[in-house]
Amino acid sequence: MKSLVSCLLLLCLCIPAVAGECVLKTTRAACPGKEKDAYSKCGGQASCDEKVAVDSEKECAEKAAKSCDNSRPNIIKSKAVSAAFDGKPVGGGKNFCAVDRPDYNKCE
Repeated sequence: MKSLVSCLLLLCLCIPAVAGECVLKTTRAACPGKEKDAYSKCGGQASCDEKVAVDSEKECAEKAAKSCDNSRPNIIKSKAVSAAFDGKPVGGGKNFCAVDRPDYNKCE
């Protein structure tokens, strides 16, 4: 029984070491008059950080690029997303969102 508990404890301690911490910093630009709705995902602020577990810096970059998708084009004018993997900027801290995306600048 002691060896089973020891193995489970060791497993629990090793799992966090396998995955790295990816922090996505997202800044949203709201359509005029839509600030309250646009910033709702960040507690009323234009920018916020989101932590996601990933296995590599490459996967962190992929998550950042995917976060650029704009599912609320009538509320969000555009986004800027940068990422850090285990505390180090991914891609030199670049914005992963292209400014000319077809789902940006659709405010009415």
